[in-house]
Amino acid sequence: MSASAPQTIAVVGAGSWGTALAIQFARAGCKVRLGGVVELDLLETMVDERENKQYLPGAVFPPGLTVHPDLDDCLAGADDVLVVVPSHGLRDTLTRIRPLLGTEARVCWATKGFELATGKLPHQVAGEVLGPDTPVAVLSGPTFAKEVAAGLPSALTIASSDAGFARDLAEAISSDYFRAYTSEDIIGVEVGAAVKNALAIGAGMSDGLGFGANTRIALINRGLVELMRLGVALGAQKETFMGLAGMGDLVLTCTDNLSRNRRMGLALAAGKTVEEAQEEIQQVVEGVKAAKAVHEVAEKLGIEMPIVNQVYRILYEGLTPREAVEALMSRELKPESA
Repeated sequence: MSASAPQTIAVVGAGSWGTALAIQFARAGCKVRLGGVVELDLLETMVDERENKQYLPGAVFPPGLTVHPDLDDCLAGADDVLVVVPSHGLRDTLTRIRPLLGTEARVCWATKGFELATGKLPHQVAGEVLGPDTPVAVLSGPTFAKEVAAGLPSALTIASSDAGFARDLAEAISSDYFRAYTSEDIIGVEVGAAVKNALAIGAGMSDGLGFGANTRIALINRGLVELMRLGVALGAQKETFMGLAGMGDLVLTCTDNLSRNRRMGLALAAGKTVEEAQEEIQQVVEGVKAAKAVHEVAEKLGIEMPIVNQVYRILYEGLTPREAVEALMSRELKPESA
């Protein structure tokens, strides 16, 4: 870790991804405090067990990682704060931590998705809660918590309008088997993270119905077009979607069964309800809320997103997966670039 990198990082959110990121920062040489807003009982057990047995069993904490059930204690004196909560909990979490931040603290998040009530991206929510003077960044990319915690080679993107903050975080988290790239395109990274979860539900349904590899790759490719279309309309840089936080994260989430969103799609294809699938998966499936939020944002902007629209109709309007495929395949023919 370089001299300019953060010395103490507070990670707020003790789910699988928050825990994995805390482990990686500690493994890379940082002092890491892991806390949370709602996981107090879980945090209490993790203090002695040195492991998150509920969400990331088998991943023993490095010596540099300490668990802090008291949020004030977790944040006291932290150079940087990483928030790792679902999109529907981001505003409340930022509101809770704001009075506890030091005057020079910087805030990063690994939250994926639009805020459902407002259609705002995480950086817009953060701007409203934290104000314009707090340096902020977003962390995203094709990474499963289980593999990061296991130390398997992985890479992701850290985006910030503050290039120094992005660089510091990248240096702080990188190690022999983990590499972070930097970007200034916060919007692009956030849109990629939001849309890919909804598309992964669609990919899971396609595979669950036995439609095969041809269908899967067509869905991923055309899904990427939809993602880019929305992102550019919101001000993102098109090239961002060719990178880790765009195509990389989309392909990973659509094709591997470690993806909760893909597993949701597989369960729906098998005839289970959203509630039954959620109970089976036992963790937040962000694509369910993401499909609604993305659908509403796209409609407001007049952006055509037929795959996301069909996923939304399955989740919220009772359309069957087979009916959704028929609707997609019967659309008017048009140039690929359209």
